[in-house]
Amino acid sequence: MFSGQIKFSQANYSKGIAASGLACCINRHLCLRPLALADTDALFALTDANRSYLRQWLPWLDSNLNSKDTRAFIKQKIEKAYLCQELVSAIFYDHIIVGLIGLHDINWSNRSSSIGYWLDAAHQGKGVMTLACQSMIDYGFTTLNLNRIDICCAVGNDRSEAVAKRLGLTYEGTLREAEWLYDHFVDLKVNSMLRYEWDFCL
Repeated sequence: MFSGQIKFSQANYSKGIAASGLACCINRHLCLRPLALADTDALFALTDANRSYLRQWLPWLDSNLNSKDTRAFIKQKIEKAYLCQELVSAIFYDHIIVGLIGLHDINWSNRSSSIGYWLDAAHQGKGVMTLACQSMIDYGFTTLNLNRIDICCAVGNDRSEAVAKRLGLTYEGTLREAEWLYDHFVDLKVNSMLRYEWDFCL
């Protein structure tokens, strides 16, 4: 599954206490590191530049209208990481933030989570998100000891679905009208990977 180019930081996982997020260098262009308050201005600028593009599939754009909103968002993610409920990493390409990826709604009892992500439109088509998801899935299984990781994507969001397919996740079915997107419901396709399947792929 891996090319051997990924270098992970030291694990900081013990008895259910997770690190604040994944930090790793995937190749000479692409790195991940935990989201920080210092990223506020750059992340808001990126969000604002991609607002129309992201709005097609992401439901939270209307609640992120200025840098204060972005700072509050980052603070919330840091607090959830402290509570081991969620881990979010910023995606950097050539040292510039180009998107986010995270493990959301971590269920420690059932050892499961789901991956959410978004990427700057200008960096689509370079394999960035596939590599980022590959790293996050491996982190979830090998460092956090999860057993199941999902990727859910709206019907019609072909780019997101393609990432799940490239990584070998299993399509399980479609949740009808599962997410409210501004003025209408969208159906969500559920794709999953289990720990033993990931181990088999390595």
